[in-house]
Amino acid sequence: MATIGVVGTGYVGLVTGACFADLGNTVTCIDIDVSKVENLKKGILPIFEPGLEEMVERNRKAGRLNFTSSYEAGVPGADLVFIAVNTPSGAEGEADLKYTRAAAQSIAKHINRHTIIVNKSTVPIGTGDWVASIAEKHIKPSGSFAVVSNPEFLREGSAINDFTHPDRVVLGSTDRTAALRVGELYRQLRCPVLITDLRTAEMIKYASNAFLATKISFINEIGSICEKLGADVKVVAQGMGLDKRIGAAFLDAGLGFGGSCFPKDVRALAHMAAINGCHPQLLRTVLEINRDARRAIIQKVRDYLGGLADRTVAILGLAFKPNTDDLREAPALEIIHLLQAEGAVVKAYDPVANEGARKLLPETTLCADAYEAAQGADCLILVTEWNEFKHLDMGRIKASMAHSLLIDGRNVWEPGEMESLGFTYLGVGRASGQHHNGVFNLGNAKVTQAPSM
Repeated sequence: MATIGVVGTGYVGLVTGACFADLGNTVTCIDIDVSKVENLKKGILPIFEPGLEEMVERNRKAGRLNFTSSYEAGVPGADLVFIAVNTPSGAEGEADLKYTRAAAQSIAKHINRHTIIVNKSTVPIGTGDWVASIAEKHIKPSGSFAVVSNPEFLREGSAINDFTHPDRVVLGSTDRTAALRVGELYRQLRCPVLITDLRTAEMIKYASNAFLATKISFINEIGSICEKLGADVKVVAQGMGLDKRIGAAFLDAGLGFGGSCFPKDVRALAHMAAINGCHPQLLRTVLEINRDARRAIIQKVRDYLGGLADRTVAILGLAFKPNTDDLREAPALEIIHLLQAEGAVVKAYDPVANEGARKLLPETTLCADAYEAAQGADCLILVTEWNEFKHLDMGRIKASMAHSLLIDGRNVWEPGEMESLGFTYLGVGRASGQHHNGVFNLGNAKVTQAPSM
């Protein structure tokens, strides 16, 4: 077991600290936000993540997980210190490393023995070398260090499962002994461990996120074509996903990606490429397609209602994805902004993100449930595919609306079923009146029923 410091108590830092503590290590999470630390000591978390509150409380009571705003309390005596701070986008799309710099300096100043500094944040290629140079300038004579890159691959909404059941652990360092020491922390998880140099490890993170974002934008591009040609993108994606070379993950057409990773990381990678003499046309197009997916929804509403001025639009879902309260780069925020810019009145509901949205959406009426949001609406747009939205009484929803326009931004509902209830249904990449029953077994063979036309 190890003594670990984790700098930052956001999604990555808090999940990382709690999970390492749950594996039996002694962990101290450091955050300069004193009020956040005091809340964490009381069991009040700054984020919503399924299972995290229980894990934090369990390990806090067991004495394995501690919180402090002092580097002096969290760094000396630590075997390893993880940097898990925010790296927001700068003006040109570059990653802003001011928090990483501050963390590296503070860690180095408080090291009193050999300590491994681990970059957990998503950082530009070359940051590991840069952190080492910062630490070298600030470390005391009694201390020494090695730097390891250990990029995270956590998905909000399933972060604990992703940590405890990883596809792989990536470790990069010029010090193989240090990399192996970090690898020991993951031994209980019995997963593949890839050890490489610092820059390759940093690139693996960016390349992975950029590829997944590209897959999402690709299926949205196919969805646009399907709408024009009368095909059903949901069935197209299913047919593609059955090919083992392609796979089904991230082939859900809809309103595109949001959150703290994909938009920021694709922009950062495109920026790194451009300033180093490359021409990242594909990455730029991925971002353009993602942006256009939101604008296409506005166009559908505008066309059907004959304009948006004084129309009431209900939004279901504000968080960028289900099972999180994260509103960073959430499609709903952009859609609401565009609707209100054209004079629409917006009502919205999210199961967990309402409170966080109050400051961001001062002109939006935040409702207690989906039924209140739909009452009197001219149009209802599903933005985030929370499970509770899949089980709504859609007959009741229809009866309460002023007009029947239903925009299914995540293709949750079946077009034919919604139209039989009286809705004018518009999905993403789906033709009107389509039904799909999916793949089913017939004897020893799998049979897919195509949509009826």
